[in-house]
Amino acid sequence: MPTISTTYKGDLRCESTHIKSGNVLLTDAPTDNNGKGEAFSPTDTLAAALGTCMVTIMGIKARDLSVSIDGTAIDVTKIMEQNPRRVGEVVIEINVANSTLDDKQKQLLESAALNCPVAKSVHPNLIQTVRFNYP
Repeated sequence: MPTISTTYKGDLRCESTHIKSGNVLLTDAPTDNNGKGEAFSPTDTLAAALGTCMVTIMGIKARDLSVSIDGTAIDVTKIMEQNPRRVGEVVIEINVANSTLDDKQKQLLESAALNCPVAKSVHPNLIQTVRFNYP
């Protein structure tokens, strides 16, 4: 059974539905590639998937360690390349919201993030620049 159902709506817009939850995600082509830029572009979703996967896996590790990272915020910057057009680099800044973590806990959380499934699934030529910031 599929995980996602996508319909091309026309005018460079797609509507994807997560089958299990019914949540809907719209994508538009970006303005620099003939689109309106009124929603996430497909490459935006790639960058968002990388960032959210990292912090989700950190959340699992934090739970295992009996610590909280609730409120952790991430900023994701996608850098495009040309010829061929592709995402060349994703810069992820992870602002961890816990000032009581010791060095070992930080190392375990960072390792979890850097080894998340999306990070290990994208092409090895994609540069993943990740910075961890602690209060």
